[in-house]
Amino acid sequence: MTTATTAGLRPGNTTPLLRGLVELVSSMRFAIALLTVICIASVIGTVLKQHEPFTNYVNQFGPFWAELFMAIRLHTVYSAWWFLLILAFLVVSTSLCIARNTPKILADLKAYKENIREQSLQAFHHRAEAALPAAPEAEAQRIGRTLAGSGWKVRLQQREGGWMVAAKAGGVNKLGYLSAHSAIVLVCLGGLLDGDLIVRAQMWLGGKSTYAGGGMISDVPAQHRLAASNPTFRGNLLVAEGTQSSTAILNQSDGIVLQELPFAIELKKFVVEHYSTGMPKLFASDIVIHDHQTGEKIPARVEVNHPVRHRGIEIYQSSFDDGGSSVKLKAVPLDGSGRGFEVEGVIGGSTALTRGTAEQMTLEYTGLRVMNVENLAGASASGADPRKVDLRASLDARLGAANKTVSKKNLRNVGPSITYKLRDAAGQAREFHNYMLPVELGEGVPLFLLGMRDTPAENFRYLRVPADEGGSLDGFLRLRAALADPALREQAVRSYARQATDPARPELAQQLAASTSRALGLFAGAEAGPGRAAGGLQAVSDFLEANVPEGERARAGEVLVRILNGALFELVQLSREKAGLQPMPRDDRAQAFMSLAVLALSDVHAYPAPMAFTLQDFKQVQASVFQVTRSPGRVIVYIGCALLILGIFAMLYVRERRLWVWLSPGAQGSQARMALSSNRKLLDVDREFLRLRERLLGDKP
Repeated sequence: MTTATTAGLRPGNTTPLLRGLVELVSSMRFAIALLTVICIASVIGTVLKQHEPFTNYVNQFGPFWAELFMAIRLHTVYSAWWFLLILAFLVVSTSLCIARNTPKILADLKAYKENIREQSLQAFHHRAEAALPAAPEAEAQRIGRTLAGSGWKVRLQQREGGWMVAAKAGGVNKLGYLSAHSAIVLVCLGGLLDGDLIVRAQMWLGGKSTYAGGGMISDVPAQHRLAASNPTFRGNLLVAEGTQSSTAILNQSDGIVLQELPFAIELKKFVVEHYSTGMPKLFASDIVIHDHQTGEKIPARVEVNHPVRHRGIEIYQSSFDDGGSSVKLKAVPLDGSGRGFEVEGVIGGSTALTRGTAEQMTLEYTGLRVMNVENLAGASASGADPRKVDLRASLDARLGAANKTVSKKNLRNVGPSITYKLRDAAGQAREFHNYMLPVELGEGVPLFLLGMRDTPAENFRYLRVPADEGGSLDGFLRLRAALADPALREQAVRSYARQATDPARPELAQQLAASTSRALGLFAGAEAGPGRAAGGLQAVSDFLEANVPEGERARAGEVLVRILNGALFELVQLSREKAGLQPMPRDDRAQAFMSLAVLALSDVHAYPAPMAFTLQDFKQVQASVFQVTRSPGRVIVYIGCALLILGIFAMLYVRERRLWVWLSPGAQGSQARMALSSNRKLLDVDREFLRLRERLLGDKP
């Protein structure tokens, strides 16, 4: 015994080690551990945005975590090597589990266990005894027919001293186990087939590599292209109106791979339909499929959720983009100098700026939106009146259907907008988003919205510039230029002081003029320097904090702002007079214009560019983004999902039951002893046992 054990543990004898490894991999705890890791990885892939640029992760999480995410491929979880490896191990583990348990389950399904001993029936929880009038054989036949008529599978066995009736029902429960585990294997296999595993295998075996450069698709070398016979892929295809393409782009973690298609897609027209509110209700593409093999031209329409299938490839309407629209922009210097100029370009292109900037800048045209539907409903007042609290209205506003009638919306198309970037010589770029037309936001005066942001991870911040009576920026720009002119500022100060004081008291006019000149100079940024604000209301606030006691700042601030508004209004009048225009009337619109102009003049110091580019004209060219997929694993996944549903239903809702009735000769007929077993202890089992006891033995409890 000792010798045999020692021989089994020799290093050269790996059979026990291999058997233990197989048992571990095929065990339930190993599969559950793998499923847990997959669930955690899936949660990470859902929470963390996938396939984002590296700079986005740096801006959001910092350089350390961004590099860690890249190292362990958390930015591409579902195509990471470790995720695919876990899926492969899960397939192997579940397959081994099925292989180990299938023979036992099949053998158990065939077995009726009619050889159970009579004494063993006494150990069951559900058991009964009764005397029957007929002989054991006749009673066995009767009980067998009764059970068979109720859907039980029955086997009769004659033994020495009596008859055994063995019956079973609910064997589908065990088949549900096999079905559910087989479903996991099929779903994982389908996911692996439709994932990046096949593409990566072709790249490894075929000498292909990812492409991380730029330029035209036609110039990409052959080592970055996959053949049209690729059995599985999922890529994107951008086609502009009037053009065609037959090369899809497959995004990889370190670049792209080009996928050749057996046909070309020509976009005849991109169709978008809108509701009365301006919101889109239909995106569709009228296309022509040019088959490379037959030369056939097949017209079709691709809509959202209505793909087109050709040669085993599904064509989905993924999104839409600009197809190279031409735009004309006007450079508007925000200092009011009037030295503007016009530039023309194409979305996706760029223009080197040689005028209007102190350093070399590049203007990149990044986007054109012809329609911008915004919610312009007025904001509700802050606070709540306890006398007007309506609990039902409050609940209705937060619960129920997604279509909330209690939250009013005012959806309006505010017109076209242009998005562009200004890139300096060092390669740093800021992004800008400007609306073509002034937008009415309920301020009394339409506003030009000039947006900017430093990184794509940020939201746009908008400079709100009021439009003049002609609906242009000229009124604000004239005021900005006049504010920068010391002579005009001094003239506006004298005019305001003269109108605001009694002519009989010249000393008051002199004092007011001094205060007004100081406030206007601070606001204009005339006293800007190291450690001081460049101008605007922040410069005025800094002056008050440095020179006025804290208890008097609120009143001094109100007086100073009133003086500032009056001087700026006189400055507007002087700028209009210089431009040959009539004086601005003192009405509500003028008051609203001045209030917004003061805020815009204060905020313009923070605008990160010396000029803004406004959209003057455009010629739109649409483009459709199609997702083209060849997914042989889809059918496998569908079959796996169906098996999973059936398996779970069978395991949860089907109870396996076994019944034995031992019939032995009695004093006046037969003596019956019955027992019932079930894989679950439920009240239904108790009720079923009582029914069987009454039907088979005629014995009521």
